Amino acid sequence: MAQATARHILVSDEAKCLALKADIEGGADFGDVAKANSTCPSGAQGGDLGSFGPGMMVPEFDKVVFSAPVNTVQGPVKTQFGYHLLEVTSRTD
Repeated sequence: MAQATARHILVSDEAKCLALKADIEGGADFGDVAKANSTCPSGAQGGDLGSFGPGMMVPEFDKVVFSAPVNTVQGPVKTQFGYHLLEVTSRTD
């Protein structure tokens, strides 16, 4: 079964999500941005979600994690929790 590792940043609105994505694309460290801004408890670990398989996360999240290029920031991705920036750090099929 496929497995992925990913990290994310969760914020409440799309505008903030887009601003943070621009910061990261401009050279800011994803982990530092997650620690400073993410409302998810994973933010304390730089947004690290560890390893997981398909179906373990909400569908919107899964769709991106199991299709997006590795090591590329994706988002905003809207879920019931808010807006996410996602970065797949590894994936096995």
